[in-house]
Amino acid sequence: MKSCVTREAALELLKKYNKEEFHIQHALTVEGVMRWYADDLGFGGDADYWAAVGLLHDIDFEMWPEEHCKKAPELLAAGGVGEDMIRSICSHGYGLCSEIKPEHPMEKALFASDELTGLIGAAALMRPSKSVSDMELKSLKKKYKDKKFAAGCSREVIAQGAEMLGWELDMLLEKTLEAMRSCEEGVAEELKRVMGA
Repeated sequence: MKSCVTREAALELLKKYNKEEFHIQHALTVEGVMRWYADDLGFGGDADYWAAVGLLHDIDFEMWPEEHCKKAPELLAAGGVGEDMIRSICSHGYGLCSEIKPEHPMEKALFASDELTGLIGAAALMRPSKSVSDMELKSLKKKYKDKKFAAGCSREVIAQGAEMLGWELDMLLEKTLEAMRSCEEGVAEELKRVMGA
């Protein structure tokens, strides 16, 4: 896999269409999670590519929520992103706003972890530490089972993602929690830098 954009170019592209801190933070989180998954799943050599897909996956969501994954190809292509990466980015909306099915392990990891990062992030905010660093799988599972908690994060999509990867749900929850622990500090620092710029 060849990333057609540098990390700097990808970040500039993201910032062009995303201004809200919430959306930037989500993009940076998914970037970090995807980098972790690349290493975990044996694709460490492609970690930059996986991370760029994570960073840009919601490029059109803030400004064009009704056209999510439909507006993205145009914005990404104009920003110099290659067709292979555009395909991967649009596959995360499979069954919701895209007909592109996740095929590659990277696409499946993005599909599975995207909604879940939102749920884990919301659960972290409820903790005294406001962090995932001390969150245990048991408390995450409790929040996951409570359908009223972070209701916007689709449990159906998360479960479907685990199935795509051939994993038990617990494995997906645990791995994504670990991935978020690995990048939480870096995301917070980068968010300050990006929002201050």
